[in-house]
Amino acid sequence: MMKTTAELRTAFLEFFNQRGHEIVPSSSLIPAHDPTLLFTNAGMVQFKDAFLGLEHRANPRAVSCQRCVRAGGKHNDLENVGYTARHHTFFEMLGNFSFGDYFKPEAIRYGWDFLTQVLKLPADRLLVTVYQTDDEAYAIWRDEIGLPEEKVLRIGDKPSGGSDNFWQMGDTGPCGPCTEIFYDHGAHIPGGPPGSADEDGDRFIEIWNIVFMQYDRTVDGQLHPLPKPSVDTGMGIERLAAILQGGHSNYDIDIFRHLITAAQAVTGAADQKSSSLKVLADHIRSCAFLIVDGVRPGNEGRDYVLRRIIRRAARHGHKLGVDEPFFYRLVAPLVEVMGPAYSELANAQAEVARVLRQEEERFLQTLASGMQVLETELADMTPGGTIPGEVVFKLYDTHGFPFDLTADIARERGLVLDESGFEHAMAERRAQSRAASQFAQQTHVLEIETPTCFEGYAQDKAQGALIAIVHDGEQIDVLEAGQSGALVLDHTPFYAESGGQVGDTGVITTAGGRFVVTDTQKQGANFLHLGEVIEGRVALGDVADAQIDVERRHSIRLNHSATHLLHAALRQVLGTHVHQKGSRVGAESLRFDFSQSEPITDAQLREIERIVNAQIRENHSVETREMPVDEARAAGAMALFGEKYGDVVRVVTMGPFSMELCGGTHARRGGDIGLIKIVSESGVASGVRRIEAVTGASALAVLEQTDDALAEIASMVRGSRQDAVSRVSQVIERARQLERELAEIKAKQAAEAGGDLLTTAVAMGDVNYLVAELPDADVNTLRDTVDQLKNKLGTSAVMLASVEDGKVRLIAGVSKDLTGRIKAGDWVNVAAQIVGGKGGGRPDMAQAGGPDSAQLPAAMEAARAWMKKQLS
Repeated sequence: MMKTTAELRTAFLEFFNQRGHEIVPSSSLIPAHDPTLLFTNAGMVQFKDAFLGLEHRANPRAVSCQRCVRAGGKHNDLENVGYTARHHTFFEMLGNFSFGDYFKPEAIRYGWDFLTQVLKLPADRLLVTVYQTDDEAYAIWRDEIGLPEEKVLRIGDKPSGGSDNFWQMGDTGPCGPCTEIFYDHGAHIPGGPPGSADEDGDRFIEIWNIVFMQYDRTVDGQLHPLPKPSVDTGMGIERLAAILQGGHSNYDIDIFRHLITAAQAVTGAADQKSSSLKVLADHIRSCAFLIVDGVRPGNEGRDYVLRRIIRRAARHGHKLGVDEPFFYRLVAPLVEVMGPAYSELANAQAEVARVLRQEEERFLQTLASGMQVLETELADMTPGGTIPGEVVFKLYDTHGFPFDLTADIARERGLVLDESGFEHAMAERRAQSRAASQFAQQTHVLEIETPTCFEGYAQDKAQGALIAIVHDGEQIDVLEAGQSGALVLDHTPFYAESGGQVGDTGVITTAGGRFVVTDTQKQGANFLHLGEVIEGRVALGDVADAQIDVERRHSIRLNHSATHLLHAALRQVLGTHVHQKGSRVGAESLRFDFSQSEPITDAQLREIERIVNAQIRENHSVETREMPVDEARAAGAMALFGEKYGDVVRVVTMGPFSMELCGGTHARRGGDIGLIKIVSESGVASGVRRIEAVTGASALAVLEQTDDALAEIASMVRGSRQDAVSRVSQVIERARQLERELAEIKAKQAAEAGGDLLTTAVAMGDVNYLVAELPDADVNTLRDTVDQLKNKLGTSAVMLASVEDGKVRLIAGVSKDLTGRIKAGDWVNVAAQIVGGKGGGRPDMAQAGGPDSAQLPAAMEAARAWMKKQLS
């Protein structure tokens, strides 16, 4: 019997490959072009279009070992990790797939043979389930496999809805009944068979799930038969490895034993059975592979989930007594056990460790800042008090402060948490996340067999037959003048938006009508020409002459070729960690997003721009050729982040400088680009930067605008283009000098006015307080004057106000010896509320403002009344 997880992985792939299945590599954890999912959570995700009939694969059989993450959105196991035997944020899903080829008999036989003949699992330890109405699957298990009826269990729908034996990836999409195979650990383990009252016990463990993909569920809940019934099999490798290695918990398998031992070494934990070590062993897998696939810690979406997992790991390290970055040190042990199967992990080892360490250092700062916020909230609380749920959630959600750490501190102080309030806030956040991740169902799935043949690489116009017309979400036969819709041709020169390049525009003409194309999109193997009939009518079967907007396409081609040069230049200047994270190539400009944690300096931007322009002047020909994807990758071709590629790919080469996989349209030579000018560089997400640039005529226009602006500035300072900088510098320095002189005059006037105000101070007991308006004073003058008055009045409270541009400014100051009784922030807010504003600050000095200057007298009076009440 095989002993390691690696051997199991290899045996599965080879078993199905020998039975005609193509071995397909694991796709990215970031689903390509799929808004329904936060992460890839099952092996079938990368084949979703094939199940829907939108993608036609050369081989109708596939087998894969897919990396999966379930730590956000609907599929979220995060909180259970470390405390159960089988929950993980990251796992590997072994799967075999049939796309309209074999169905129930073959799928069931394959699963049974692999388990009993290859893995040698005893048949008497296995039982199966089927969906309650799936008589066909039931008969196969009983009559063809030979299982006794008591070992074939029918499972129906749950009272709350859904069924364990009717599978669907999300609220919409491919779905169907399934049959599952369970392993019986024996009567000495608590738990009952599936469908029983105690099915949640650990005796019977699901190890194989065969989904019979028969339907597509639309947003209205209806089930529509798929074009060809298909098979999706899933098997969690960790569960089966645990059985083969004689264990009961997934954490007993070789991979986890290695990682837990490493986690114990870096944390110094005494107890190797600690749940915290299990958490670290699990979390290093999900964090490392998410970073490999381009995710970076942040505050939204996938980035937020990654940050949450990293900080949960850091929190468990904190529980084990580690007060410095440590989690990143588990990357090397992870590469040791999983690098041989996933070369991308080994190649990115240094970058993964860097990102983890950086986030750990940030979290240590978060702990410090979170403690400050918490201390402020707890300052006035006495033992037995309750920390409001919204405060706990704010610490957790905004500051990344762990709930359990807040709970620990609360217990130490004799306080309790408003857990129901916290859960309510969490529920609201989850609801927002679910709403944000709803599947944007396509308005219409084309029901045609003929794919669109793209002729646009070689020509700007082509003739084709009109094979489909879509209007208001329905396929129709005729589109009349004034009606908008989408036309599908069997041949077209129009490029459909993909790979960051926008879709073409132009005109489609038939014998009976004229259709203006405003955009071109892709659906499966077909191109949809979106637009409106402006003359006559177009009808199904018409012969159409399709003509793109040549000038627009030319500009797009130049910008697309420039992005390839820009990508290569970025890697040359910044490092090979730079990978494309997205782009938009239009006619007017280009936008390029890439992985980079720190802002790019002005000097680096100049060097990047210089390198690209040098390559443009080299005027290399832009060569394209098709080759097997493995050969292209071996040759060093860069791949677009998150894009799906077929067996044969198109490789675009620009001299020895750039080689990328790309299906877009390009310039004929680098020199055609003419010139590139970077117009902006910014951060768009944690670990992602963006460059926007223009080329050709647009770049020249930017330079002309800059030159015109420089000439205008030179004229304004009575200089020339050559000495404009020095002239502007002189003007700025003179303005600063005048500002200093004005500030001195205002300060002198305020001091004089402040001296006059001393006589208006009111004494109550041992305290002097003063409330007054200081006309035309700015904030600094108000603050300085408050300090001067406090110094002269001794134990005192002073509030001064002014009006500038119709807005009220308020400064309140309280002497240090008085802050135990009166807080400046409380006082200033009494006045601020009346003028329509709010403020805050330290106990001895606070600032506020408001838009309603007409209410200033009332605000001043309210401030005096409040102070009298406090001192009486």
